[in-house]
Amino acid sequence: MADIDTLVEELSKLTVLEAADLVKKLETKWGVSAAAPVAVAAAPAAGGGAAPAAEVKDTFDVILASVPADKKIAVIKAVREVKAGLGLAEAKGLVEGAPKPVLEGAPKAEAEAAKKKLEDAGGKVELK
Repeated sequence: MADIDTLVEELSKLTVLEAADLVKKLETKWGVSAAAPVAVAAAPAAGGGAAPAAEVKDTFDVILASVPADKKIAVIKAVREVKAGLGLAEAKGLVEGAPKPVLEGAPKAEAEAAKKKLEDAGGKVELK
């Protein structure tokens, strides 16, 4: 049981991007999918002029719209947490060049987590 507790503690330290990468690697290794099952919608009646169902958007771009000067350092730190592997100079350039995309094509949960982290640091963020 101590091994499981240690594993939980280690996994809790992962960033959102690291956790997403871990899920992808485990899916590949085990040949499974962590996606929630999707119910199949009934086909519209033949001859009916039903409009197609609106598509549900499942990927989002996280755009850093603006950063107040007094919050720039905190936002740079948040950008580096959200976008793993980004160096200090790259993060600074991204923040100073706002509006700029921080993440592109991110899943909804990851995009919302990134948005919250950047807004908590003081940046204004848009999801598109």
